[in-house]
Amino acid sequence: MDSSSSGTSQAGISPANSVGPLKKKQTSSAAEIGPCTSSDDTAETDALSAPVELGGVAFGSRMLSSDRNVFEHNACFYENNKDKFFKDRHWLRVEFSELFEWTNSRTSAEGEQSLPGATGEAAEPLTPPVASAAAASEKFNIMEVGCGAGNAVFPLLADVYDPRLFVYACDYSKTAVDVVKATEAYDESRCKAFVWDLSSTELPSEVAPGSIDIMLMIFVFSALHPDQWSQAVENAYRVLKPGGVLLFRDYGRNDLTQLRFKKARLLGENLYIRGDGTRVYFFTNEELAEVFGKRFAIEQNAIDRRLLVNRKRELKMYRVWLQAKFRKPISAD
Repeated sequence: MDSSSSGTSQAGISPANSVGPLKKKQTSSAAEIGPCTSSDDTAETDALSAPVELGGVAFGSRMLSSDRNVFEHNACFYENNKDKFFKDRHWLRVEFSELFEWTNSRTSAEGEQSLPGATGEAAEPLTPPVASAAAASEKFNIMEVGCGAGNAVFPLLADVYDPRLFVYACDYSKTAVDVVKATEAYDESRCKAFVWDLSSTELPSEVAPGSIDIMLMIFVFSALHPDQWSQAVENAYRVLKPGGVLLFRDYGRNDLTQLRFKKARLLGENLYIRGDGTRVYFFTNEELAEVFGKRFAIEQNAIDRRLLVNRKRELKMYRVWLQAKFRKPISAD
């Protein structure tokens, strides 16, 4: 997951085959980007040179075998910051409009109603969604894999006031799921959080096969070993409805994070281990097309190059992210 991507715009995204200089220079204050130690993607500076303490677990496993051990190492993130671990992802409205286009019952990020074709008239007072039997029978299901502390889930629930919306939030870590459930905005009439490993050979019991309209996979796939990619793609395919879409964002080749890694952190080609024992891979568009194209129709497979400037610390950060949209064929088996 990546907090520094907040506030991005489509202008910074270019087709996979584009070459040349950065498409956009984005400047930001230190408060917007945060110090380099506050973010999942830019926190590598100090962590990369730290020794890896695997506690007897084989070096290079996806995570330490004990979930508790992983989050003991990162206790300051979840215990001290709770749901403030990452910045809320209101940028999803810009980058992945599919999350909002299916309904007219939505609000702006400022909390005012924003309906297509609005005439400028005063908005009606905002009221919570009211569930009904009819609404329950036509749920629009969104599932985020790797929900972390819920920084995509909760802004989505806050921005969309439609009784049909139901959000499934899952994460590999029970600690992260507990943080989501402990958040004041968590409401099981609109959201269900649970533990699930994307690379598992079994689908989650909480989600019926072929029931998800939109799946979010943001800075998650890179944590898997290449040997697990096929199973993860198959799981996503099985969970989505025919015609459902997978919205994807992750690290691209030669991103700043990759360039900061020390050689001792290299596990394989473009595969590294973080200080917390988790892995991270840096993709090319060609790899994504090969892995996901076997099961999905590729609607977008783009490169997002950014220059982020932290003025307070006088840092320039050259970021490379990949953004893609993979749709399950309507005629899928």
